[in-house]
Amino acid sequence: MNVIETQNVMKVYNDGAVPVYAVNDVSLEIEQGEFTAVVGPSGSGKTTLLNMIGGLDRPTGGNIQVDGVELNQMNENQLINFRMENIGFVFQSYNLIPVLTAEENTEFIMLLQGKSPDERKQRVSQLLEAVGIGSQAGKRPGEMSGGQQQRVAVARALASKPKFVLADEPTANLDSKSAENLLDLMLKLNKEENVTFIFSTHDQRVIDRARRVITLEDGRIVKDERKG
Repeated sequence: MNVIETQNVMKVYNDGAVPVYAVNDVSLEIEQGEFTAVVGPSGSGKTTLLNMIGGLDRPTGGNIQVDGVELNQMNENQLINFRMENIGFVFQSYNLIPVLTAEENTEFIMLLQGKSPDERKQRVSQLLEAVGIGSQAGKRPGEMSGGQQQRVAVARALASKPKFVLADEPTANLDSKSAENLLDLMLKLNKEENVTFIFSTHDQRVIDRARRVITLEDGRIVKDERKG
C-alpha cells in the first residue's frame, strides 16, 4: 500500500534571471513500512524533497499525497495538525527549544496531543534511555554536545509514535557507536511498529541499512534501487 505519493513535484526558486530547480519533476511512491535513504550530492534536492513531503514547504508544481491526504489542499493550520498527528521530523540543525530540557523537548509534541502525564513520562524515559542519554534528561540544549542534541531530536521525533519519520542527516553529528545504536533503534521501530522512515543522508551506515536507495542529482531522480 502506497502511503506517500509525489506526482511531478517541482520546487523552483527565482532568485535572478535564471530559475533554480531545487526539485525537478519528481514522481515516487513510498509504501507503508519502507526504510528508504534519499542520497545525492549537496544541493541535489534531498532536504527540499523531504520538507515538501512533510508539508514544511509547498511545491511550486505537482501534487503530494500522504496517507491519502492531498497536502496541496490543506491550509497552514490543517498542515500543522496533520504533521503533529502523523509525522516525526529529525532536522540537521536539531531545532530543539533552547529553554526546555531534553525531557521537555522530547515530550513537547505529546503535550500538544493531550497525552496524560504518566504516558508522557513513561514514553520519554524509554526513548531517552534507548538513544543513550537518559542521564541528560534534565539538561537544556546549550548544556549538551551536538551529538547529544541530535539524539534528543531523534527521541522527540519518535515520541508521538508517528506513522512516518523524515530524517535529514540524522547521524551527521554522531560517533560510530552512537550512530549504529540509533539506526538499530530505528530499524526496530520500523519492524515492530511499521513506522515508515525516509532519510536524507550521505552516511554509508544509513545507506547500508536502507532497503531502498533513491539517488537525486540536480533535483531529479536518477536511480531508484530496492534491496532484496
